[in-house]
Amino acid sequence: MMLSLFLFYSLQAFAGCLVTCPTLCVNKAFGCFVFFLQMGAAAAMAAPMSWRRLVYSVYTPALAGVFTRISDRLFRARDRRGGSILLLAPLLAKTEPAPECTAAAAAPPGAPRSLQAHFRWMAERVPAFRVNGSRVHVLASPDQFYQTLKARVRTAKRRVVLASLYLGTGQLEQDLVDCMQEALESSRENSHAPDLKVSVLLDYTRGSRGQVNSRTMLLPLLRRFTSQMRVSLYHTPDLRGLLRLLVPQRFNETIGVQHIKVYLFDDSFVISGANLSDSYFTNRQDRYVLLEDCAELADFFSELVEAVGDVSLQLGPDDSVAMQDGMVHPYKGDRQDFSAAASKHIIEVVDTARVRQKLLLQEEQEEDEDTWVFPLVQMKPLGIQVDEQVTQRLLRDAGPDSTVYLTSGYFNLTRAYMSLVLGAGAGYRILTASPEVNGFFGAKGVAGAIPDAYTHIARQFYEQVRHLGQQGRVQLHEYHRPEWTFHAKGLWYYLHGQDRPCLTLIGSPNFGYRSVHRDLEAQIAIVTENEQLQDQLREEQEMLYQRSSEVSTLTFEQPDRHVKLWVKLVTPFIKNFF
Repeated sequence: MMLSLFLFYSLQAFAGCLVTCPTLCVNKAFGCFVFFLQMGAAAAMAAPMSWRRLVYSVYTPALAGVFTRISDRLFRARDRRGGSILLLAPLLAKTEPAPECTAAAAAPPGAPRSLQAHFRWMAERVPAFRVNGSRVHVLASPDQFYQTLKARVRTAKRRVVLASLYLGTGQLEQDLVDCMQEALESSRENSHAPDLKVSVLLDYTRGSRGQVNSRTMLLPLLRRFTSQMRVSLYHTPDLRGLLRLLVPQRFNETIGVQHIKVYLFDDSFVISGANLSDSYFTNRQDRYVLLEDCAELADFFSELVEAVGDVSLQLGPDDSVAMQDGMVHPYKGDRQDFSAAASKHIIEVVDTARVRQKLLLQEEQEEDEDTWVFPLVQMKPLGIQVDEQVTQRLLRDAGPDSTVYLTSGYFNLTRAYMSLVLGAGAGYRILTASPEVNGFFGAKGVAGAIPDAYTHIARQFYEQVRHLGQQGRVQLHEYHRPEWTFHAKGLWYYLHGQDRPCLTLIGSPNFGYRSVHRDLEAQIAIVTENEQLQDQLREEQEMLYQRSSEVSTLTFEQPDRHVKLWVKLVTPFIKNFF
């Protein structure tokens, strides 16, 4: 009886409030709906077997699709109104647009000839940087990533710029902070060298979680080196008002975060999907690329991170936070005013670099410049969606003569990306985390069910591939590694007849709804003719896939892949939050 009441009242209360109170009451309605879902989950577990059989008999993939469409339409209706409707996570994007069908642009002067026909259009949309492929190094392991960070921080002379979701609070993180202190002290002692400047950009909500957090880790440096140190904490403009008061720590991070991961030292930098935390330094597999002595690229990312820092809260030596003079406050000021001002400030960096690089392309290309790097920025809350547009074009243009290896630690493709994968002619080998290497595996509370939600999403995708008869073209793989977790994301692009990739995407985006619509993201597209770099990229891709197994129908029939009913019911409504 409890289960039937749960299903009836939760949907009825939610639908009723939507009709009668389309603005303020939707917050309450959705809150009530989530409450009933939680109560219903408990009721489902305690319900008599007959009731559970009844619900399972009613629950079908078709019903799951209905739930998904209802939730998507609801979220998009909110976006068109422009208000903050949903209590748990107001979505920021309008309906996902269909990929554009634009004519190919003329090849930029100096572009590598054999790749012109495939990727020349990127230089018309984003800054295009030419580099020598020998300056690009693929890092293979968390430890190599960590040791590179420490070594580069210690030897930096002019600038250290670190952008991450958060800084952890363990001993490894403290050792990294100590490296910053050493570098700052050395800079002070050297009177003939310019003062080293250290700038750190983190997310406000994640960086403030708990009594000991990213802020407390950095405060000693900020107090001692006030003139040389800057700590910026980005706060999403959508966490405001009643929403900000009611949603507790950790859950408030679902609203939107600063997710860029760039670690820069003078004219070199590492771009990655890894955060500054002990697991990412030890047993959490990610991807990492070091670009060495690339001054123009380093300047771009330094300016990009500083621009985001300018529209973020500034951490003071007393642990207070405040906006810079003249900047709209992200949650106290008007939401549209903040987004407009922040967008203008950040777009200026991107557009200036694009124009400057376009002029440089008119110059004769150096013989050793065999690699192009295209920075891709995605900040949908601020109206910036370059990465989304470029990624859609890449997926759409991938023809039957090419193969795309795509990986994400959290497999939850947007509807637009999924349509392109299922509708394109290229071969796709998609790698994601098996449940036991998912970062939420074994977590307490509701978070512990997240791996099951990803299993449910993966199964739905796999069934769709089977329904379309595309098992040979689109294959799903799962990463396995005892005592490790999996967080790698990006793609490798192989042209027809080639045994090495000519393009890779690497950075923070996960190809999911959050990456496209909620968070601040950045990655780079590397297009290269350099055979040594291509070898590195192939070895990286093969290393990850060697630890995987291909998904089949039998995979989802294993006892440990059983997904509870309440997870299936809730997933369509929460899939856009993680």
